[in-house]
Amino acid sequence: MTNLGSRLVLAVLLTSLTCGLGCKPSGDGTSGGGGGDAAVAGKRQFLSMGTAPVGGAFPVVGGAIAEVLNEHKGTIDWKVQAKGTKGSQENIRRLAGGDLQLALSNAAITYFAVRGEAGWEKAYEMRSIVTLAPNVALFIARADSGIQKISDLKGKRVIIGPSGAGFEMFVQPVVEEHGVKWSDFTQLNATQSGAVDMLGDGAADAAFLGGAVPTASITQATSTFNVQFVPFDEPARLRLIEKYPFFHEANIPAGTYKGLDSEFKGLNVGSMHMITSADQDEELVYQLTKSIWENREEIAGKHPAGKAINEKNAARRTGTDYHPGAVRFYKEIGLMESEAVGTQEAAPAEQATPPESTEAAPVDESTPAEAAEAAAPAATPAAEAPAEAKSE
Repeated sequence: MTNLGSRLVLAVLLTSLTCGLGCKPSGDGTSGGGGGDAAVAGKRQFLSMGTAPVGGAFPVVGGAIAEVLNEHKGTIDWKVQAKGTKGSQENIRRLAGGDLQLALSNAAITYFAVRGEAGWEKAYEMRSIVTLAPNVALFIARADSGIQKISDLKGKRVIIGPSGAGFEMFVQPVVEEHGVKWSDFTQLNATQSGAVDMLGDGAADAAFLGGAVPTASITQATSTFNVQFVPFDEPARLRLIEKYPFFHEANIPAGTYKGLDSEFKGLNVGSMHMITSADQDEELVYQLTKSIWENREEIAGKHPAGKAINEKNAARRTGTDYHPGAVRFYKEIGLMESEAVGTQEAAPAEQATPPESTEAAPVDESTPAEAAEAAAPAATPAAEAPAEAKSE
């Protein structure tokens, strides 16, 4: 064969090989163009859900939701994995960076994150999927501390939650609405169990505690020493509810704790909620929201926080817009009527213990020492509550 013939044969072979690897067949639509897109859409999607350190409610609730989602997939083949993190603040940053696709967060912390306020260095584009358990919290003090009202915290040593948990995002508005500057008292950090110990040995004068009702740390405190339940000033409490959409009325019935002889007019200071980034795929979020709603009883069977996934609470307004995928589903089932994303009316004021809406685990990120009540129903009588609760 001549050199010219050899070159022609080689050229034909190379052309055939190249077309075999890269040319798009025409007519059947099974590859290339739309066929390739369909193949990508059909692949399993791995979704990481940020929770919090072991010991708080977030890891247990996140695990329960992930397990149910994996048992009940929508039209998308997903695999959800709950991952331990440092809590709400880390979750929000990792969602923004693409390391997480879903996360649990405290609604008050998310509220300020999406606005770039209260210490956040920028605005984070987060969206809510479902609102979960309420976080009913209040100041307690030793009865001999001289603290009778929130304004008496001036000059005192006050525990505001674990270091780095971000509790100041909802504690600071509370004290400032009562005329107390953040600099007017000494802030101390401790877990809920640690706070009770510090109050007991006189290392602190007051502590901001809460979560599910009854909160076991408060029960523990009342069984250890005489407690003053520091009341909210009613006009200030109502102003807080009016100013901040993550605050909701949540009253604690008389007799819930030793020494609580009358109803305590309290606050849900920031519900647990599931969030995602604003640019998450709408159909994916729609299918996730649908699966969570339709299988909420199974979630509740694995953890009491699932009881908060109900008509009054799931689409509750907390100040963070709902993702369009969640909005689409909530409109379909009649839970959301507004045309504006995330601007639905707040649910009616809630009592602290009705099983259909608030029999749930605490909301905040805490430490392993505070895990005892993670799966205990909130309806447990105060005298029989576990020795410790956790607060995310």
